[in-house]
Amino acid sequence: MALFRSLGDPTRLAILSRLAVGEARVVDLTRQLGLAQSTVSNHLSCLRDCQLIDFRSEGRQSFYSLTRPELIDLLRSAEAVLAETGSAVALCPVYGEPSAATVAVTATS
Repeated sequence: MALFRSLGDPTRLAILSRLAVGEARVVDLTRQLGLAQSTVSNHLSCLRDCQLIDFRSEGRQSFYSLTRPELIDLLRSAEAVLAETGSAVALCPVYGEPSAATVAVTATS
């Protein structure tokens, strides 16, 4: 479950997408994503805790990379599923936003 929670944040997804291209330093990620260094570092820690990324040190610099390149295939598959079922997910009576009919029934009950 931690895997999917870690993938539920747009910033972490952006970091993973960038790392799919190749390794990057924190400074590279902050520039490319337009985020503060502390924000990027916190998200990198989360991704490391989930063992989705790792780093190697070179002098005083750390270079981050994906530990599981197949993760990108998982994300592409999820995007394809959401593209096909996005409306169905949004209208799901359990997890989606309530429809006007559901609100009316609830209000009169």
